Amino acid sequence: MRIAALIVAAGRGTRAGQPGPKQYVPVAGQPILRWTLDHLLAHPRITDLQVVIHADDRRPYRAATPDDLRLHPPVIGGETRSASVRAGLDALVPLRPDIVLIHDAARPFVPPSVVDGLIAALEHAHGACPVLPVVDALWQGADTLDYSVSRDHLLRAQTPQAFQFDAIHAAHRAVLRDLPDDVAIARAEGISVASVPGSEDLFKITTPGDFARAEQYVRQRMDFRTGTGFDVHAFEDGDVVTLCGIDIPHTHKLKGHSDADVAMHTITDALFGAIAEGDIGRWFPPSDPQWKGAASHIFLDKAVERIAARGGRIGNIDCTIICEFPKITPHADAMRAKIAEICKIELDRVSIKATTSERLGFTGRGEGIAAMATATVVLP
Repeated sequence: MRIAALIVAAGRGTRAGQPGPKQYVPVAGQPILRWTLDHLLAHPRITDLQVVIHADDRRPYRAATPDDLRLHPPVIGGETRSASVRAGLDALVPLRPDIVLIHDAARPFVPPSVVDGLIAALEHAHGACPVLPVVDALWQGADTLDYSVSRDHLLRAQTPQAFQFDAIHAAHRAVLRDLPDDVAIARAEGISVASVPGSEDLFKITTPGDFARAEQYVRQRMDFRTGTGFDVHAFEDGDVVTLCGIDIPHTHKLKGHSDADVAMHTITDALFGAIAEGDIGRWFPPSDPQWKGAASHIFLDKAVERIAARGGRIGNIDCTIICEFPKITPHADAMRAKIAEICKIELDRVSIKATTSERLGFTGRGEGIAAMATATVVLP
């Protein structure tokens, strides 16, 4: 079954009191839209993500989004929310999804249980919506309270709202006026919509105070992981040493099954270790001839991919290269830039240092190079 998530992120968010669109405002160091995407990408049953953005937001969108094959190029929204959803649904037609979850970008913390409930409900209905009961007393009035309103049969609707794709697409093509949400569009066309339990975690960021709530939410639930790596490679005849993807002219090269980039191998193992998914040897066994002479960025790419697949992000990387020669410091900035590029993180999150072993041991005798690394990963 193909299940697509359609994220509406074209609004201006003027009530949020921010200088720009609220979906790109950082919370705990990451844009709100990125939190939304990460939570949806972490669900194993979602096969496609389509984001609808404002025409002016292409640059912040690129900066906020992960590199994931399930995430399709964004489409430009319309003047209203309904028009934006319609544009997103049209973009999904070639993918022929069975189910679509239509979600507001400003609700970043989507619990897997809500997605599970929506998908299960669609086995018996054409649409489903997460809801919460109204628990506060309701009053009609402005400056003074005039009269109370019964809470009976009142529910708070949330997103994502899930539908059989063909049904909601046809409804949006038929109902061209702007309505509050997609349930309203569906009901206008006679589509039945089931209710499923929502979640207080699925709150919408609307006012300035909601940003503080979101920050607190993230801080309380962040899963910080730390991994370490260590690797050694001996010298052999050659004229170039490759470290962190940078070729350094030298009197020898490093010996190994791949390109023997001891520093990049160490960083890769630290990242795999942080998410407890083994090491390079597990993913790329040296007994497999296809990895003979392989570029080490392939290994690092896999570690980065695995972190992204779990909705995580790299906090920082700190690598120390241990050798008497070649000199590392003149190349450290280029190494940092290469690692940051591959890992898709900011330069100031990567540290490359060098030290000697004071002429002691195999590195002190100039027989090879060792490297050690520490990496921090944050999982949702």
